[in-house]
This record gives sequence, C-alpha cells and structure tokens, in this order.
Amino acid sequence: MYAFAFLGEAVFTYTYYYSWDALRYGTKKWIHLTLGLFLNTFGLTILFIADAWTTFMMSPVGINADGARTAESIWELIRNPLWNPLNLHRFIANLAYGGAIVGAYAAYKFISSEKEEDKAHYDWMGYTSNIIAISALLPLPFAGYILMAEIYAYSQQMGITAMGGIMAWLFIVQAVLIGAVFLGANYYLWCGMGKISGAERYTPYIKLIATVIICAFLVWLTPHTIVMTGKEMKIIGGSHSPLLGPLGIMPAKNTAANTMILFTFLSFFLYRRGNKGPTVPWSGTGTTFMSAFFAVAWLNIIACGIYGYLVPTAFKVRSSVPQVLSTLSVIVVLLIVDGLMQKNSKSLGPIKWGKMAPRSQYALFLLAISFTWLMALMGYIRSALRQHWHIYTVMRDASPDAFTPTIGHAVIVATTATVIFMGLVIFCFWIAHISTMKQAPVPGIAGASESHGRKH
Repeated sequence: MYAFAFLGEAVFTYTYYYSWDALRYGTKKWIHLTLGLFLNTFGLTILFIADAWTTFMMSPVGINADGARTAESIWELIRNPLWNPLNLHRFIANLAYGGAIVGAYAAYKFISSEKEEDKAHYDWMGYTSNIIAISALLPLPFAGYILMAEIYAYSQQMGITAMGGIMAWLFIVQAVLIGAVFLGANYYLWCGMGKISGAERYTPYIKLIATVIICAFLVWLTPHTIVMTGKEMKIIGGSHSPLLGPLGIMPAKNTAANTMILFTFLSFFLYRRGNKGPTVPWSGTGTTFMSAFFAVAWLNIIACGIYGYLVPTAFKVRSSVPQVLSTLSVIVVLLIVDGLMQKNSKSLGPIKWGKMAPRSQYALFLLAISFTWLMALMGYIRSALRQHWHIYTVMRDASPDAFTPTIGHAVIVATTATVIFMGLVIFCFWIAHISTMKQAPVPGIAGASESHGRKH
C-alpha cells in the first residue's frame, strides 16, 4: 500500500503541475480541483502509513511480551494509542509548514523582483501563505499537547523522559524555535499594517502585544528540572530553581502557550480589519463586547493557570481544558461578531500591495527555517523516547551502538538535516526561477530565420 501510494502521489503530482494552465479556468477547473484532491489523498495515505510504523514502535499493541502477534487483524496493530494523535499533530504541522515554505518562496521573489506589479503579486502571495501558516500554527500546540498526554497515558516513564529527563534541554531548544515562529509571524503582520490605510489606529497596541508575547515566551522556555551535576545542584540549592522552577510546570506552560496563541490571533484580527470601517449602528457596542470577551477569556486562562498550582496533578491536567476552550471561543466568537459588523463596511483606503519593507520578508525566511529545524528536532525527540528499544518494552536493541546520542550530537544532526533540506528548497526556487526566464534569440540564427522567411 505504501509503494502504491507513493506511485499514485508521483503520478498526480506531475499531472496536477503540468496541466495547471490548461485546466485552471472555465469548465475544466473541476478536473484541476479533482487532481488536487487525489494528490492530497495519496499524500495523506503515505503520512498515515508511516505514522502507523512509528507509533507501533512507541506504543505496541496486539503482541505479547515475546513479540508474538495476538491481534486478530492488522488494523488493531495500526490503530495503536499514539496513531491518531500523531496523525493529527503531523497533519496540522504540515499545513503550517507548507504555508511557511511557500511564504519563503514569495519572500525570495519579492526581494529579487524589480517591477512594482511583481512585488505586489509576491507580497500578496507571502501574505496568503503566512495566513495559512498562522491558521495552522494556532491549533498546533493543542495537537502537540494531546500527543504528549497520550504518551504519558501509555507510559509515564516515556513522558518523564521527554519533559523532565534527558530530553529536557532539547525541549528548551524547541521552546526557543516555537517562540521564534510566533514572533516571526507576528512581526510580519505588524510590518504589513504599514501598507494598509486605516491600520495606523492599531499601531499603539503593537507594543502591548509584543510585550505580552515575549513574557509568555520566556515562561514557555523556562525549564522545571534538567539533568545537572552534583555541583550544579548544590549551587542552585536543589533539583530545580526555587525562583524560576515553578514556571517550568504544566500550569505555567499551558498559560503561556494559550497566551501566545491568543495574542497572535489578536495581531491577525487587527490586520484583518485594518482598512475596514463598520457601518452597522451597533458597531460601538460590538467592539466593546469583543474587547470584554477577549479580556475575560484571558483572565480565565490566567486564573486556571493559578488554580493548577493549588490542586493535585490530576486536576492540573483538567484545568488546561477550560484554558483551551477559552482560547478557541475567542477565535470563533470574535470572527463571527466581526464578520457581522463588517457586513457592508466602508473602506478606509486601499491596501498598497508591494509596499512592504524588505526586512519584513526575512521574517518569512525565519518561519521556513524555524519550522524545518523544529520538525527535525522533534522527530528526533519522538523517536529517541524509545531509548534502547526497537519496539518499546518488547524488542530491545542489544547492539554495541544502542545508546542515546548526546544533546550536542543530536542538534548537529538535526541542523545538518535542516541545512540539506533548505538547500534542496533553494534549488527548487532556482529551477522555478530559470524556467520563467525567456531565452534571448541567438543573432545568427534569428537573422537566418528572417532571411529564410523573406525568400518564401
């Protein structure tokens, strides 16, 4: 099935690409859309099959302690406890990653273009790609939380290894990269407000949003406990810092993550309504309601985080549910209310596509690189949680090389993979660029052709 899916994806990729111009307009467009649907179907099939292998190695079911199969069907082996959580997480991550890569291409074309109309086109392309990346980025931490919760539920030891054991330092690196993604996405939106007539009225809020996101980011990357030497523990006064240690447990992490998501959505929300002036008679009341709803939801997120410090561990996990619901409710309610408010709204001026500062485009490069680096790093962490097991607790790796690499070695390998992949992406950019260039006619051949044409 995997080989068949790979073949199907290759066929539909080439068909979709080379028939683009012939099928994109008129009555043939449904064929174009159908090809895209089949392409994504085969691509997702490849993803889900690979996830089945990966998660079976982490959470095997349907076999006994000796590795003999006890399941009645292979479907029981595929549908192990981590299969669907990883499917969800990687599906959303690939949406965000695809948007980031296309955004990087748009940024490259924007910077290299000399014509104003080309800059306007690639500015629009970068904005659209960034919106796709942000739209998938907002729910991505929730999907990651679901995956980690299922890992803890299957094996508490595996979860402790990830968050509080030998992988703790790598999770700090992960936090830095996630913070870079959020800050890069927000910075691009803030720069984009400069080209929107009327968006200047929201400029004073940017400093407040930036301050909140940075503070949440600092909490997000603060560890609770890490692997330390006896001397280091003596200096700190224990296994964790008495001052910063409390910021490393889940109530603080959940509060920080939801805050970053909430205020990133606020940046997008202000960008979205930058040049729009509502004309409905209840616009003032609607704006007040949305502001109050946002404030109450954020206070509820903070209150649930504080509550998590006062209750046992089981209730700490449960307190994260109202936080997630608060964040999601803000996104849904504000988009619905604002959509009703902006019906028949007046324009405060045009969007000046192409009038973006070149520095804003480097934020799109940052997103693509950070996403690639993050995926390489987290792929290693997910696999390394098995430690010296081929199949966790069932099939042990007894070879001399069965050890967990050092953190420095793991980061070097992940960075090397990132550099190689980005090099391949740049090569694709270059190929796409030269394919659009028109070759200048060779003088001798052109003259001969004209002479031959005159004779006839």
